Amino acid sequence: MRVLVAEDHPSLARSIADGLRDDGYAVDLTFDGNEALHMAAANPYDAILLDINLPGRDGFNIIQVLRRRDVNTPILCLTAKDTVGDRVKGLDLGADDYLVKPFAWEELQARLRAVVRRGHGKKSAVIVVGDLEVDTALKLARRGGKSIELSAREFALLEYLAHRQGQVVSRSDIWEHLYDQHDETTSNVVDVYIGYLRNKLDREFPTKLIHTRRGQGYLLGVES
Repeated sequence: MRVLVAEDHPSLARSIADGLRDDGYAVDLTFDGNEALHMAAANPYDAILLDINLPGRDGFNIIQVLRRRDVNTPILCLTAKDTVGDRVKGLDLGADDYLVKPFAWEELQARLRAVVRRGHGKKSAVIVVGDLEVDTALKLARRGGKSIELSAREFALLEYLAHRQGQVVSRSDIWEHLYDQHDETTSNVVDVYIGYLRNKLDREFPTKLIHTRRGQGYLLGVES
């Protein structure tokens, strides 16, 4: 999952970004409103953490412009103003949720997971694909009741494919959702991690869940 963090307080912004990277997210970071709008419009983020009081262009304006451009990326607003009026304004403009500073890290994690799920049309934290369970809250995978040991990057790939289960997802699309703007790896690394997942998820089971569509990409699902 790839997230944009737009927060004008550098130490808080970096702390959030570091924590999210530890959770397996790819994170782009900005402290400026104009840059936040440009980045949000140009990249396929799974969610945006948006400070309302950004310099250059405030969060309300960013939300308004993005929604007018039909950019429907889920937005979790961060604000120091605990007023009903601000919350109502942001939600009416198209924000998906609000979090008031100071906040507990666990609450930010939970609210971020929730807006990402809603952005992908999911309600439950556990995504079921055949006999595979992907727990997006606990970052665990089980197949046939057996726990699967995955690295943070492997789980991030599995989670993205699970959110898009039954759909063919291109290598470039996967890469854009797993790596941030400063990562120098190429989309070929996706094939490597698909191989890792196949080895861990499919090798011991007669029914394969990860399928290749030559020239198109990959699909996670049960095929008859």
